[in-house]
Amino acid sequence: MPSRGNAQGLDAKTARRARRQRPTRPVELQDRLNRRLYHPLAWRLASALARTPATPNQVSVLGALMVMAAAYAYSRPGWPLPALAGLALHMAWHVVDGADGDLARLTGRSGPKGELVDGICDYAGHIVLYLTLGAMLVPALGGWAWVAVVASGACRIVQANQYECLRRQYAWWVYGTPWLRRAPLEGQGRGHALLTALAEGYLRLGASTAPANDAIDAILDGATPAQRNAHRDVIRRHFAPLLQRSQILSANYRTLALGGSMLAGTPLWFLGFEIVLLSLASLAIAAQQARVTAATRADLAQPSPSTSR
Repeated sequence: MPSRGNAQGLDAKTARRARRQRPTRPVELQDRLNRRLYHPLAWRLASALARTPATPNQVSVLGALMVMAAAYAYSRPGWPLPALAGLALHMAWHVVDGADGDLARLTGRSGPKGELVDGICDYAGHIVLYLTLGAMLVPALGGWAWVAVVASGACRIVQANQYECLRRQYAWWVYGTPWLRRAPLEGQGRGHALLTALAEGYLRLGASTAPANDAIDAILDGATPAQRNAHRDVIRRHFAPLLQRSQILSANYRTLALGGSMLAGTPLWFLGFEIVLLSLASLAIAAQQARVTAATRADLAQPSPSTSR
């Protein structure tokens, strides 16, 4: 019989081996670009970085710098090379953006604080990108360029938050994947207080588009393991189609839309895409999410066959 020390050593080796395996992501949580391009490349990059001193937060910062580099490329005169370079750099950001999370899992550093740092870096890079787009439009639109940029940026914040909260809430309900709403940040000090305030703002914005999630949380929290498995099947049946439809709000399509707009000669088409088309899509998805949530709650309230005997 193995000793306790040997058993613990085997458990540690098993955990490390499990972390080295590429994570199997649910199909409903990925679009084709993620499934076939970005996520496989992100895993390869993370596997290479795991053998170096690089940390997940450093990779997140690299992602922000890549978005800034894309902004610089887009601002260069000429056509079509600057637009193609900007698009290539922006698409490469998606790989790096996935690699920080994979690296965190490979090195055992996953946690809500890293998730928040990743989000802050994404916002920082894209703020520079939007300011660059505004500066490019000023000669033609004057002050209206900044109105368009602020409106587009505000739409992106709301739409991206709506999409990410829907995905992360679903992943928690169905797969038990931790996220900020269910895993409070740990730490202390002024920096921790700032991160906590940002996390609370992020969650409040997400709750505004999905106000009934607490009821489903409560049902799952009060369920037995057998009931919870049945409940997850119900949630998957209702929400998986909504997740597929909501992918239009993901960053993948925005990146392609911006690249197409720049190849057409102006970022104005992209700003209109976010302000008009994606706002309409966001409203439609929010309305559908309310209906899906109500139907899910009604089904979860019904006793399952295993509990009604």
